[in-house]
Amino acid sequence: MQAPTNILMGLTTTEVQERLQKYGPNVVPQRQFSFRHAVITRLWEPSAWILEAALLVEILLGKTIQAGFIVLMLLFAAVTGAIQAWRSDKVLKTLTNQLTLTVAVKRNNHWQHVSATQIVPNDVISLNNGDLLPADVQLLDGTLEVDESSISGESRAIRHQAGELVYAGTEIKSGHGLAVVVSTGKHSRSGKTISLINQSSAPGQLQKLLSKIIGYLAILDTVLAIVLVLTAIIRGANLITMLPFLAMLFIATIPIAMPSSFAVANSVEAKQLGQTHILVSDLSGIQAAANLNLLLIDKTGTITANQPTVVAMHNFSQYSDRELICWATSATNQQNASVIDAAILNYARQQAVNVQVPAHFEPFNSQRGYSEGTVLADQPINIKLGAYQRLYQLDQDASKLTNQIDFSRGRTVALLVNDKLVALFIVEDQPRPDSLQAIKKITDRGVKVIMLTGDNQKTAATVAQQVGLTGNVMPFNTLTADTDPQQLAGITEVIPEHKLAIVQRFQKLGYVVGMTGDGVNDAPALKQADVGIAVQNAVDLAKRSAKLVLLKPGLTPIIQILDSGHRVYQRMMTWTITKLSRTAELTMLLTLGFLIWQLIPLSLNAMILVAILNDCVTLVLGTDRTHITYHPERWDLRRLSKIAGVLAIGWTTLGMGVLYEALHRGLTPGQISTVLYCYLIFSAMLTILMTRTTKPFWQQRPSNSVIIAITINCLITAGLALTGLGIAKISLSYLLVTLAIVLVMGGGTHNYSTTSRLTRQNAINAGTSLNTSQLKSVPGQGWVMSIALLLSDTSVGRILFMSLN
Repeated sequence: MQAPTNILMGLTTTEVQERLQKYGPNVVPQRQFSFRHAVITRLWEPSAWILEAALLVEILLGKTIQAGFIVLMLLFAAVTGAIQAWRSDKVLKTLTNQLTLTVAVKRNNHWQHVSATQIVPNDVISLNNGDLLPADVQLLDGTLEVDESSISGESRAIRHQAGELVYAGTEIKSGHGLAVVVSTGKHSRSGKTISLINQSSAPGQLQKLLSKIIGYLAILDTVLAIVLVLTAIIRGANLITMLPFLAMLFIATIPIAMPSSFAVANSVEAKQLGQTHILVSDLSGIQAAANLNLLLIDKTGTITANQPTVVAMHNFSQYSDRELICWATSATNQQNASVIDAAILNYARQQAVNVQVPAHFEPFNSQRGYSEGTVLADQPINIKLGAYQRLYQLDQDASKLTNQIDFSRGRTVALLVNDKLVALFIVEDQPRPDSLQAIKKITDRGVKVIMLTGDNQKTAATVAQQVGLTGNVMPFNTLTADTDPQQLAGITEVIPEHKLAIVQRFQKLGYVVGMTGDGVNDAPALKQADVGIAVQNAVDLAKRSAKLVLLKPGLTPIIQILDSGHRVYQRMMTWTITKLSRTAELTMLLTLGFLIWQLIPLSLNAMILVAILNDCVTLVLGTDRTHITYHPERWDLRRLSKIAGVLAIGWTTLGMGVLYEALHRGLTPGQISTVLYCYLIFSAMLTILMTRTTKPFWQQRPSNSVIIAITINCLITAGLALTGLGIAKISLSYLLVTLAIVLVMGGGTHNYSTTSRLTRQNAINAGTSLNTSQLKSVPGQGWVMSIALLLSDTSVGRILFMSLN
């Protein structure tokens, strides 16, 4: 490979094109999704082990038909899960392609920003703290502290000097320098993509809660199984014949479609957010957005336009303004300017002052709070440029010089010459036009917004007032354990290291915290926050640490994130309530049927069909239509159990009546099983329709996918029952009577009272308990609710409801 004549001038356009043709773009082929591997993985996990144990029992007992149904169930769970994993993978890869790193590169002797995919060997690039290395490079100057854990596993940052190699995919923790590209794409050492999307995210609070629910259901099954075994022993029944039934009792609890349901719900929203220029790198961020009740927002670049300009200069020295402006430019990063650097450089151009190239330059470091340049004259002159709050400590006379300055006008940038304050630049950054309206919409959703800024208190208070933030504006060092976040509008004099402490402080107070950030030192706080959001101009490391990445400026996209979180919450709320109620209904009917009539009222084939067909519908709930609520949601297992308990008690009581009638009409055990199977499917479908909305279920239309799934389920159920395929055949009259009972008793319009307007969903969201009068006022829930409520007024019912609490 032939190097250019003068490497510091960068490549020419012709040389770049030649290298692109020879080496190709700077990309690494991504690992392809393996459908076969996805299926095999889902056949070797805890939920599959229970099914496989039941399959072994059926084979040992010689029941090939039942064994075939279990195999079908296993394949259903594995294949549908793999399909949804493939769809999620496709969505995330599509979103990944929208986000490409940009690199400051010198070409034709001019600095420019290009896509990282377009850099080639021998390109000269500028590196700063917070960057991800886009290729293997050799340092030409400067010193870098590099996190190489992505390729070596070493967590400690490694120091690199000029002449040393630094590899693609590593992260610059601190430092600045020039480097020449050595290897790109698949030829680089790391061999990894430059994607910022982490597709293997940790489970969020929603998954943890639902896993806890499944654990409780398993405990319930264990208790019922012990009761059944003891009853069988007392009655002298054959325990061997009970094994398949007990195995299926547990199978009925296993949420075989839960992973797929999550994949659907989250990938649908991730795709929708991607279409609005919001990238999702961790799906748990969408779920947590529904519960978000406190949002920490950076002032610069998020609330403001991040286009600061110098509006005033105060000279405290004997030097001329032109001299000071020229020296100030020597402490700016002229290769990869920050917004403050750009403001100073633009001000110099407006004043027709030449830019001073320093003999030595140290870029801004948040720990120090300033950048530093050295100008050669008769004697070397040290120039420091940074926030006044940090630099005034170096000059004991600074406070005397600035006591007449109006600090509320804007951000103050101090200029020190040989550690003496010589000038202040007042830099003003106007709020974005959409900030006031966006903040109002966020607060209208019950989210407390607090501004974080490094500015002084007066400047921050002015900005907070302009954008409608209410409350006190306090410096970080004045916060105490008694400080109420609800009384804050902003926190000032915040350096990046403070942000992690602020997030942790509010999380300990019980808040679900969101945060926006853009800097390398924001990364820990973004990762700690429940909803970490990297803004458009964020450095690579901040984007990698955040759960969501904004590709357009301003606060408006955050509203879309909140809405997506609410949609996922509503869909998973339906899933949770229906899963709890249907499982409790099934287990109670099976247990009571055996205890009262010494009959297992549902065949194994029918039980497997119930599990598969129910999960087919819950699988598509992630696409359902929802309504957006204007307050943070709150998951509470106690209240969810109460709602599910009301439905389960009502449906179980009605189901016991159906069983009683079937027994006294002389139906065979097989026909009784089929009638109960039809009842369970029809009641489950109606439960889904009732729980997906706070209105009468016929007033809010489900999505097409949910309608189709429910219709197909009912048609399959009717077809199997009338033909006797896999289950005992029943007459059309029994099928229609069962359907009518469900529709009339479950979906009727009976309504005891119109005095209360608090629906069950509103009760959950408002954090209040449900009582009889509130539930009686819910229209469209029919006689099932009435039966449950009447039972709740009895002593037995009170005991049941107390246990649910």
